[in-house]
Amino acid sequence: MVVFEELYVLQLAEDIADDVWKMVFQWNAFIRDVIGKQLIRSADSIGANIAEAFGRYHYGDKINFLYYARGSVFETKYWLNRALKRDIIESEIHRAYAERLNEVAKGVNGYVGKIKAYRYGKVQAFKEPGPTYHVRETEQVIFSEAHLAWLLTDEDTRRTTLQHIRQTTTLPNPNPNPNPDPDPDPNLG
Repeated sequence: MVVFEELYVLQLAEDIADDVWKMVFQWNAFIRDVIGKQLIRSADSIGANIAEAFGRYHYGDKINFLYYARGSVFETKYWLNRALKRDIIESEIHRAYAERLNEVAKGVNGYVGKIKAYRYGKVQAFKEPGPTYHVRETEQVIFSEAHLAWLLTDEDTRRTTLQHIRQTTTLPNPNPNPNPDPDPDPNLG
């Protein structure tokens, strides 16, 4: 049985959070207070939400907490961008964190994919016969290649990429079928 401390994506997130803590601890009091605390909170939140997702029972809850972890990845990148722009960290440090955050983002995406596979019965471990459910197939991914590339770009390129993403991406309808039972049994009256 897997324990949550053995999740590779969680280990990556924990390493980032601990390294961010060590880095911010060396900053002066003003910078720690203004940017450092936010950066530490967002970095800590990545792993905390992955751990909470692991501990949740329902698939939907697990996925929601992984979405929160994804948001924290982007928030952490935002605060690192601010630190770079304000000459608090050097570009090499910024790039190293961006690459590590990119790995976490890919790991979160994989974790969500695995949960969805279990949720929709695509995993071969479950052979038990049961009722038939109608589920709309989707190939939607959490992180598009443009989103992942965004983590590794400088601020000017990122701004242009973000504008392109906003212009070309449509958000999925969370309830595409307003009828909860697409194939009702006519005998149930």
